[in-house]
Amino acid sequence: MIVAQLWWHVARVSGLFSWLLLAASCLWGLLTSTRVLGRRPSRPWLVDMHRFLSAFSLAMLGLHLLALTLDSYVEFSIADLLVPMASSWKPGPVAYGIVAMYLLVVVEVTSLLMHRLSRRVWWSVHITSLAALVLGTVHGLLSGTDADNPIVRLVLIVALAEVVLMLALRVVYRRQRWRDAAVE
Repeated sequence: MIVAQLWWHVARVSGLFSWLLLAASCLWGLLTSTRVLGRRPSRPWLVDMHRFLSAFSLAMLGLHLLALTLDSYVEFSIADLLVPMASSWKPGPVAYGIVAMYLLVVVEVTSLLMHRLSRRVWWSVHITSLAALVLGTVHGLLSGTDADNPIVRLVLIVALAEVVLMLALRVVYRRQRWRDAAVE
């Protein structure tokens, strides 16, 4: 019985882990851009950790998709997992996850090509990682079987609150830099 449910459990854990790593990556990126931590840890270390978290999030997302195709609880086809609204099981919530996945892939690819893109283009794409986090959150809450678990909800609330707080600090930090530049 446990072996029959193995892929379902792998899908659940990898989906939650992917979301948590994405939230951590967003948080780390905001920590890096605000420099709220000062000089320690070093900026290169923060950037490397941000890249690691985002790549690990994508790896967990890949495992999530693989596990869903191998699980027999809900028979997902490749099209169900790659085409928004193709799934017969909760098509709307699944579509949110699919769009979040595509946003993450685009963010990762443009980050790997960052030195070949203008800063404005890279940043415009990179900021969509926050939209991916929101879409992934909606996907998990509406289609995840662990959405009602109080521990999962607490982790979700804390992680999102941290990202929102750092985003607010990022906006304040940016405005302060603009004011300082205008004074000079």
